[in-house]
Amino acid sequence: MNLRRSLDSVHFDSLTGTATSHDREILNQEAFRRVISLERRRTERSRKPFVLMLLDMGDHLPSAATGKSLSKLLTSVSDCTRATDVAGWYKQDSVVGVMFTEIAIEDRKTIVSTMISRVSDMLRNQLSLEQFNRVSVSFHVFPEDWEQESPKPSNPVFYPDLVRQAERKRLSGALKRGVDIVGSIAALLCAFPLFVSIAVAIKATSKGPIFFRQRRIGQHGRPFVFLKFRSMYVGNNANIHKQYVQQLIAGKAERQQSEGNAQGVFKLTKDPRITKIGSLLRRTSLDELPQFINVLKGEMSLVGPRPPVPYEVEAYDLWHRCRLLEAKPGITGLWQVSGRSRVTFDEMVRLDLRYARTWTPWLDMQILLRTPAAVLLGEGAH
Repeated sequence: MNLRRSLDSVHFDSLTGTATSHDREILNQEAFRRVISLERRRTERSRKPFVLMLLDMGDHLPSAATGKSLSKLLTSVSDCTRATDVAGWYKQDSVVGVMFTEIAIEDRKTIVSTMISRVSDMLRNQLSLEQFNRVSVSFHVFPEDWEQESPKPSNPVFYPDLVRQAERKRLSGALKRGVDIVGSIAALLCAFPLFVSIAVAIKATSKGPIFFRQRRIGQHGRPFVFLKFRSMYVGNNANIHKQYVQQLIAGKAERQQSEGNAQGVFKLTKDPRITKIGSLLRRTSLDELPQFINVLKGEMSLVGPRPPVPYEVEAYDLWHRCRLLEAKPGITGLWQVSGRSRVTFDEMVRLDLRYARTWTPWLDMQILLRTPAAVLLGEGAH
């Protein structure tokens, strides 16, 4: 790919600019952040990456200096933008952003390195030494690289809509956290005799620890140690589950026969790794009880999407990742009380996203009230 040809300077057309330099205008903060959110969602479907360049001029610039610095900045970046690229305030009167869309290249590091070199050279030519030292340039590539065993936390610059949503729901979010703390403490105290009984049964029927600890991926891609009562033999091979999960996400998994459900379920039902007591724990969901400790620690919530294992995340399509970004993982959720293992993976993700985008304290209460019936019926649980 010819980088110079692909980044040739052409006239930039904008919708609602708030500042102008020669034939250029930039979007205001609200409009530019909305465009970033829309482009991210488009990329989640098209898989065509984009690069977001942020030029931080620092805070508290005098108004006169702001106008002159902005004029020179836009002159500097004009050679790096195409008609399809978008410029705007990422942070009003402080951080200018330029979004280079549909960068169709395999080696992203190479293009970012080349862009950094070109932009730095242009800034040195256009700005004074004092102005140049004040500007901080950063490049951010979307989609982010999650194709690894330990995904990194997501970059918040790509999610201004979620940041704004979290700010709007700060009070209700604090209420949700309060319910999580009270609910998890109450559950742990009430279930203590059951904890002891299950622990004795596990130790009496198979060798190994009482608890099963597993690395899971939480909200924004942050890993944490997930707790369950051990329901499998020690030293089992995880490839059986890994292969089935990959087929499930790809839409190629077949329904497995399930007692009480003639249609079958999308889950391994005859797993040789599961112990006899483990089978009972799974059917009754009692193996999930230690997750109240995860809730108390703030790694999970009482209600939310189920946290995936790293090899599941590796198989995700880009839009599947949204289920990890828009809500904290939970013990129960809309999927568990609506479809559980009876629905496809894509349908499960859509239920998780519907929960996150329509969340209210009342919705959590409805799901919590419906959970005991889902557990007692045991449909889809294995």
